[in-house]
Amino acid sequence: MTLPKMLMIAGGILLIAGFLMQFIKLGRLPGDIIIKRENMTVYFPIATSIIVSIILTGVFFLIGRFR
Repeated sequence: MTLPKMLMIAGGILLIAGFLMQFIKLGRLPGDIIIKRENMTVYFPIATSIIVSIILTGVFFLIGRFR
């Protein structure tokens, strides 16, 4: 696979991901941990990370399957 083709595919994936992120509200799921103190906020997106990992695993599986 040539570099221009890989860049076009990566750009298309980023375009689709950016479009979907407008409609899918990730980051406030029931498994995410938010700790708020007086002058500090700590955010652990555990559930969001798991969902993104599952989606990316499926995408890379499909890419490898049709390669």
